[in-house]
Amino acid sequence: MEIQLWREVLEPYALAVDELMVKFQHIQEQYKKISEYCPIELVEGRVKSIASIMEKSLRKHIALDQLEEQMRDIAGMRLICQFVEDCYQVRDLIKKRTDMVVINEEDYIAEPKQSGYRSLHMTILYTVQTLQGPKAIYVEIQIRTMGMDCWSTIEHSLQYKYRYHIPNDMSERLQEIAKGMLQNDRELSEVRDDIMLARNEKMEMERIVVDILNTIQNLYRMVSRREAGRIQEEFHRIYREENLEKLKRFATELDIIAEGYRAQSLK
Repeated sequence: MEIQLWREVLEPYALAVDELMVKFQHIQEQYKKISEYCPIELVEGRVKSIASIMEKSLRKHIALDQLEEQMRDIAGMRLICQFVEDCYQVRDLIKKRTDMVVINEEDYIAEPKQSGYRSLHMTILYTVQTLQGPKAIYVEIQIRTMGMDCWSTIEHSLQYKYRYHIPNDMSERLQEIAKGMLQNDRELSEVRDDIMLARNEKMEMERIVVDILNTIQNLYRMVSRREAGRIQEEFHRIYREENLEKLKRFATELDIIAEGYRAQSLK
């Protein structure tokens, strides 16, 4: 296949990856706007290089005219999560969407590969609009924790170095590393509730602080600078204590004060 034809073939895949990057990043933004924890920590996307496609087609005995049907990971998305539980939550989010049709799922978290590889794989059909009309693109989505991703990156590099024939001693070391990563994920899951509680408190504190600062800024238009300065100093004093309940009380009292001044200004 000529280089120019390769570019024409791969262009819709690049479009699919670009659009999916935006959509998954938008999910992250939606969680951020409502001050809730997002199960997606990092979004990555790529289109296989021509060299990688050629290598895999030879290794898997895939004819070039069958590439788009049989090689369903030409376009790939990787969604990195903090916890194993998040991986399944992200999977469920994808399954509920109407713009992505799930074709296949493989759970290598519940049943890791012999090598130690763990990840959730989903193959979806995603439709892009081209000058020639709509085109359905196969996209492979890998959902994994940071630990799983670290291990996979190392294993992929070694596969490339040894041309998919990793020596037995190296393979055994990889399996031991995978066991360590698995234990780390389990231990993180055990303390997940505490981590989530701390994260939610931090996010709530950030939201309250923004509300308080906005209220103080509005008060500068209704009260003397001296009075507004006094309120701001009081806020700084409470903020330094890093006590969420005190901040909540201060925010409530400040809202009452601000409402009183607004009522006076309307008389």
